[in-house]
Amino acid sequence: MAVLLAVGLAGCSEKPAPQAAAAPPVTVAQPVKRTVTDWDEFTGRFEAVEEVQVRARVGGFVTNVEFKDGDMVHTGDLLYIIDPRPFEAVSTQADGQLADARAKAELAKRELDRGLSLVQTSAVSEQVVDQRRQALQAAHAAETVAEGALKAAQLNVEFTHVVAPLVGRVSRHLVSVGNLVSGSDNGTSTLLTTIVSLDPIYIYFDVDEATYLKNNKLWFEGKRPSSRDTANPVEVALTGETKPSHDGHMDFIDNRLDVSTGTLRSRAVIANHDLSILPGQFGRVRLIASSPYEALLLPDTAIATDQSRKIVFVVKNDDTVEARAVVLGPLDDGLRVIKEGLEPDDKVIVDGIQRARVGAKVSPHMAASGGGKP
Repeated sequence: MAVLLAVGLAGCSEKPAPQAAAAPPVTVAQPVKRTVTDWDEFTGRFEAVEEVQVRARVGGFVTNVEFKDGDMVHTGDLLYIIDPRPFEAVSTQADGQLADARAKAELAKRELDRGLSLVQTSAVSEQVVDQRRQALQAAHAAETVAEGALKAAQLNVEFTHVVAPLVGRVSRHLVSVGNLVSGSDNGTSTLLTTIVSLDPIYIYFDVDEATYLKNNKLWFEGKRPSSRDTANPVEVALTGETKPSHDGHMDFIDNRLDVSTGTLRSRAVIANHDLSILPGQFGRVRLIASSPYEALLLPDTAIATDQSRKIVFVVKNDDTVEARAVVLGPLDDGLRVIKEGLEPDDKVIVDGIQRARVGAKVSPHMAASGGGKP
């Protein structure tokens, strides 16, 4: 009985062996492999391809304003009417002076013809014929002067109807009905309104010297066409947009760098069919920066920072974690290009990085789609 009691007490004193800690679960994915193209990004400002200040070419009182402020107008649309009556009166007077000059020219011609007939019979002298020939030339000159005066008068009548010189959006009217405007062709005439074209539209941006040198080197190596002679594609995202919404192409690069900023003024042409972009807006311009190449890509959530370097956590065949230093490229369709440090068959932790420890085991599970979010 005592032996049984001792055995029982000994059994009660034994403790269960500690269980090993379970490996933390993580989600892994292999890098996405696809053809990508690098892009450089710049901040730009939109400007109209054409902008016109509409000014009066003749003076007078404004009798009509024929447009609504802010409307789209087309070439030839009537904008203003300046009182045409004084110019119509001048035109009528010029028309009468032309008719008088033509009658005098006709009379001078008849007198010359008569003189040429009479000189053959010596009824008139050669001097008289010469005088009549000179009178006909003077009459023709007076007729030409009268024709010019009539055309000028008719142009002034035409200028009383101010029309749109291009297709675009008109600003507000700066002169109301009843106001007196002055007109001239030397830039001192009254400004009536302005018109800007909208489709297409320019976007101007400044390229830094380092980017210019990089792209120039790629051009010399035959890896990238120059935007000076090739309409390289660009993409533009408007303020508040996370992805580009408008496409265009390069149109102009300046011939020198700005010495005060060290940048090169560049321009692209953007289609604006819906007229949603206005001159003066800002936009983010993406300009092609490389030839297409094969790349490995990962979501940004898989990338960590270790002091001054970027790393990813790779699960090895024995389910242990290894930190791998990588060189990052640009974003491409939401994924980050990995230029160095990865192999296509590496299993990278994309979710659960905070549970991974270098050298420790984990329980990996493949993501639903390789390289994407689980």
